[in-house]
Amino acid sequence: MTDSGKSTITGKVLKYLLKCFLLLIVVSIMVVIAPRIWSALNPDKPPVGYHFMAPAYVALWFGLEKLVNTTPTVPSDIEEIKNIEYKNIDGKSLQLDLYKPVNLKDPAPLLVFIHGGGWKSGKRSDYLIYLVDFAKRGYATATVSYRLLNDGPYPACAEDIKDAVGWFFRNGEKYGYDPDRIALVGGSAGGHLSMLGGYGWGKTNEISDSLNHKIKAVVDIYGPADLTTGYARNHTLVTSFLARSYKEAPALYEEASPVHYLDKDDPPTLILHGTSDRLVPVSQSDNLKSALDSLGVPCVYYRFPLWPHTMDIVKRVNDFCQEKMQEFFDEYLK
Repeated sequence: MTDSGKSTITGKVLKYLLKCFLLLIVVSIMVVIAPRIWSALNPDKPPVGYHFMAPAYVALWFGLEKLVNTTPTVPSDIEEIKNIEYKNIDGKSLQLDLYKPVNLKDPAPLLVFIHGGGWKSGKRSDYLIYLVDFAKRGYATATVSYRLLNDGPYPACAEDIKDAVGWFFRNGEKYGYDPDRIALVGGSAGGHLSMLGGYGWGKTNEISDSLNHKIKAVVDIYGPADLTTGYARNHTLVTSFLARSYKEAPALYEEASPVHYLDKDDPPTLILHGTSDRLVPVSQSDNLKSALDSLGVPCVYYRFPLWPHTMDIVKRVNDFCQEKMQEFFDEYLK
């Protein structure tokens, strides 16, 4: 082959590679901006995500997406009451924080936020963004600590949430909230614990029964509802949480599953879950929705297309979550 022929082939290859490169850039740009365009055209629907982390990072890098401020300043018109001990077990102090409008005159609905972290990590201040924002809207808000895995496996944390609920039922008059209008809100492991607390884990608790109170609403943000599924019972987080294999103690997995406690008297539930969640499959929420519907329990469910776990750390998602939570509380709590 002549040099001119080789040169022609090389030129064609380079042009082809350049076209491929430009096409790749165009596709990448479309993948990154398409979710924002879709959401702008459909503001009433859950925002669309990116499925993969790479385009999500690119969107953050170019400012198309923003993360929420997880440590917002508590404004002067919000009263912050921190480090209230609700329980002491074996010398370990379990505490909660309360937030409410300074000028609060009448008892307000109380939103109790329960942090996630796979039952092994996390802290009660993780949801400060929700605590402050909803306190600004006139709610009393609270967040609780509970025993993590290094303090003991299940049922330690479930016992703590049950006892925290009992504390909230008893102390409404002292702190200015209405114990008959309490919602439990949580994400991931916190969603799981919110459902246990709302659906009746430990419902024979004498304190709760004697006061004749009940949780009025539950918000489950990508929480596991059924630990007996094949995926859940073989996941290391779940087996560590329960400290027994499913083969050893199948009844334990059922006992720790919120769906085990469902009945027609359960509180209205709002579910928020991303369809690309690889930690807690969206099927957990799909099946929970079906079960609540079959019992006639009011349930509002939003599936967030192509969003992974912890999706609400993205401001666009968090804004939508708060909007739908507000609508839900307006209907079932106020």
